Amino acid sequence: MRIGIPREVKPWEARVALVPHAVAALVQGGHEVFLEAGAGCGSGFSDEDYAAHGARVVADAPAVFGAAELIVKVKEPIAAEYGRLRAGHILFSYLHLAANRALTEALQGIGLTAVAFETVVQGGRLPLLAPMSDIAGRLAVQIGTQLLQARHGGRGILLGGLPGTERGHVVVIGAGEAGGNAVRVASALGARVTVFDKERARQSAMMEVGASVTALPAYEEAVAAAVREADLVIGAVLVTGARAPHVVTRPMVRTMHRGAVIIDIAIDQGGCVETMHATDYGAPTYIEEGVVHFGVTNMPGAVPRTASQALSAVLLPYVQVLAAHGADDPRLAGGLNVRSGRIMHEAVLAAMTS
Repeated sequence: MRIGIPREVKPWEARVALVPHAVAALVQGGHEVFLEAGAGCGSGFSDEDYAAHGARVVADAPAVFGAAELIVKVKEPIAAEYGRLRAGHILFSYLHLAANRALTEALQGIGLTAVAFETVVQGGRLPLLAPMSDIAGRLAVQIGTQLLQARHGGRGILLGGLPGTERGHVVVIGAGEAGGNAVRVASALGARVTVFDKERARQSAMMEVGASVTALPAYEEAVAAAVREADLVIGAVLVTGARAPHVVTRPMVRTMHRGAVIIDIAIDQGGCVETMHATDYGAPTYIEEGVVHFGVTNMPGAVPRTASQALSAVLLPYVQVLAAHGADDPRLAGGLNVRSGRIMHEAVLAAMTS
């Protein structure tokens, strides 16, 4: 199959879906790989690296989209890319369609096959979402520690505290891959951590992180009480393929300390904080209800080399399956979102018809 890797054009996005070693594996498997010039440069991989591993480096995006049958990219297409897609394409990328009606309708109108990284399921897990969730969870705490500094409008809190001072209080909503990583990093920094999740097994896993961690079921009153006293709130709620529910409401945000910080990792799926809207790294924050909000939709894009390596490692086997067997292969279960104008994923369809 002819596989295309275009350069990412979403603002402040420098990741690449497949690194040179992954390209070599595809070429060795009999596939042709077309790479847009410069696609890997933001992650530290030169065109020469790719050419040495068997890629055909082409001048621009139209050349990639024109040559390829399978388009493999990191982020969902933006409006400027819609015209490059055609009915014969298979698109394989993060899509987050439940929160993006315009993109969903555009893909339906084109008539292509769209397979979403974030809804591929294996053994009850989301293997293509997991590495980016790991990174986002860790980054959320790193970024939160910066935003809590007074120069960013924060409360001026050092999360770990010092002798004679209070420790910062971090509240994490959701204890999956992203939330769990956030809890571990915040605890390691010495913060006091409260994490909410509906599943008792996840609560138990979080309690094992350390004595500074309290894990609770996500009752609305308990969440409201914790959010009210939080210095940093990290939203990490995920419902596979669906729009994220608003767990943290505007009235809850209104009760928070002035200069507290909210980071919503779920913003790709519409966000789990009612007062949050999408931002990018060019202007990542805004203040609403006296609280610093961070809603960057491509958080792992801040560490593109690490993110590209991690994504490529898990992505390669699925690209091989898709290229050899198509979107109906059971190893891609749940990934098929759109085909020939029809929405194929139940959660996406529910979001579009609600």
